[in-house]
Amino acid sequence: MGTRTLEGKIALVTGGSRGIGRAIAQRLGQDGATVAVAYARDETAANEVVERIRKDGGRAFALHAELGRHGDAAALWAAFDAHADEYTPGGAVDIIVNNAGIGRSSDLASLTEDDFDQVFAVNVRAPFFIVQQGLERLRDGGRIINISSGAARLAMPEIIAYAATKGALDTFTLNLAKELGPRGITANSVAPGIIDTDVNASWLRGNPQAEAQAASLAALGRVGQPEDVADIVAFLASDDARWVTGRVIDATGGSGL
Repeated sequence: MGTRTLEGKIALVTGGSRGIGRAIAQRLGQDGATVAVAYARDETAANEVVERIRKDGGRAFALHAELGRHGDAAALWAAFDAHADEYTPGGAVDIIVNNAGIGRSSDLASLTEDDFDQVFAVNVRAPFFIVQQGLERLRDGGRIINISSGAARLAMPEIIAYAATKGALDTFTLNLAKELGPRGITANSVAPGIIDTDVNASWLRGNPQAEAQAASLAALGRVGQPEDVADIVAFLASDDARWVTGRVIDATGGSGL
């Protein structure tokens, strides 16, 4: 169990059913937050996360939120409100973690307009309007944590549009920090590098050469784990991080140094 530093807080984690989002949801639950686990397609996985949090003595609920289309933020908050009476009186929230994202991207020559629009819709537009439409329910002293990527600071032409979305998300974070600072709300980005999740499983797991290559990119000499990112998010969500805002926290293990 965690130290229950988030007791009484309500957290929303998008993309919370797997990978980094799953680890974040579980860690925030261990620290005492009531966690809304938002998922796009895999209801079973989301319910597994909820049950894990409850088994550890926490409170959580799953909500369906397919992002990337107009009206997605409103639908997410409507699903959130459906649980308000039981979990969050008045629909209040203290921590918003914009973790959901897609990596559909390719190089400059082959990227299609449809793929460009989709990756920006999920990775940038959705977080923007989730925050915009959540401002009235986000309590003073709250936290906004956007999951960015080390790709935003490294030249990676093979995923150019994806990297651009993360750069846009970091700029969004910076401006949120300035605008919401008077309310005591902090806004920060966390930028992971290569993380051992099912998204990377097809090329990383069971391939010692690929794993060694990925590990060699980090100064700390290993591939990142979802918990490496979740622990940073937990810090930013806590009162210990009350004086940190507008920052991009590198979570790449020192990649590209």
